[in-house]
Amino acid sequence: MVSSAAPNTDDVLVLGAGAAGLFCAFTAGQRGRRVRVIEHANKVGKKILMSGGGRCNFTNTGTTHANYLSANPHFCKSALARYKPADFIALVERHGIRYHEKELGQLFCDESSKLIVRMLVDECRDAQVAIETDCAITAVSHRNGRYEVATPRGLYTAASLVVATGGLSIPSMGATGFGYQLARQFGHAVLPTRAGLVPLTLSGKPLDDHADLAGVALPVEAASGHQRFRGALLITHRGLSGPAILQISSYWQPGEPLSLNLLPDLDAADWLAAQQAERPATMLQTVLAEVLPKRYAQRLCERWLPSRPLRQYRPAELKAIAAQLESWPVTASGTEGYRTAEVTLGGVDTDGLDSKTMASRHQPGLYFIGEVVDVTGWLGGYNFQWAWASGHAAGLAVSGS
Repeated sequence: MVSSAAPNTDDVLVLGAGAAGLFCAFTAGQRGRRVRVIEHANKVGKKILMSGGGRCNFTNTGTTHANYLSANPHFCKSALARYKPADFIALVERHGIRYHEKELGQLFCDESSKLIVRMLVDECRDAQVAIETDCAITAVSHRNGRYEVATPRGLYTAASLVVATGGLSIPSMGATGFGYQLARQFGHAVLPTRAGLVPLTLSGKPLDDHADLAGVALPVEAASGHQRFRGALLITHRGLSGPAILQISSYWQPGEPLSLNLLPDLDAADWLAAQQAERPATMLQTVLAEVLPKRYAQRLCERWLPSRPLRQYRPAELKAIAAQLESWPVTASGTEGYRTAEVTLGGVDTDGLDSKTMASRHQPGLYFIGEVVDVTGWLGGYNFQWAWASGHAAGLAVSGS
């Protein structure tokens, strides 16, 4: 039951204490706004804490709008231009957090993701932001120019409401579709959602061909349509994972072709021809095992590429094998879904939002930021940079009472 006590009055209410919500909150607080964050989970920043294997891949130095998926690929440009990776790096350095570049511009904490959460909470404290955790929301309404958020703890009101409730990925961490529900309530379109940055599943014979190789990893280039990603492939008990698969999963749709270049660092035809010239008596499986994991090379030759001494292959046969290795077809049955997905594709339609401020075009004083919006980054720190940038944009725009 909602308390009958007088409502708590603020300038800004932020729903969600994740990366975007906390960043928006202290940005607004630094402008003198009275800000309150309401989080239904029992602590803030849960997805930050588990990200990057506990080290938090907090940004990517190479971030551009091209690293994002959206029905409007230009929408994210303004926010990303106004708050850049260098700006967040400066904040991290100001808090004395040591970090390193892993690869391809990906920055990680040297120690723990907890330091990023502590930094955000410290910034909120310094900006006099109130944070309510373990606080469920039972209703949201707008009357007399103010938003009213009802909770078992009481009624909270503010002139501005920021929805930073995230997407549907990893429901075990508390993810829900509440933000989409609010968007629809206030007249916003919500584009279809699906799991992104997620392992792919195999079934039937494709799974039988791979399941006992679980744990085997190799570098590949995964391709679907016009999109290609290089990175590691990891075979699992249920299918395929690893960075290359997670990346391509955001572009692949069930039923669409998917292929792997198993030798991304070689010209397979030239390499096989050279091996044949230099080592004609060597078995195909033997040379493949020198550039692929031994168990994987063995499986290829057991099921698909009968192994003979290289001298026994005609040039056309070697070229055909090379073409297979460079475009190995994958018959995925689906994805592991939101349970293990790192992000949610789709969400609040950007057509209803101002790209500079994240403000609703339909409802005064309403803002949507972070993953709830139809802007989804690649793997590698891009989604955190969107959280910081979109939170910053809204934090600079929210008005007071």
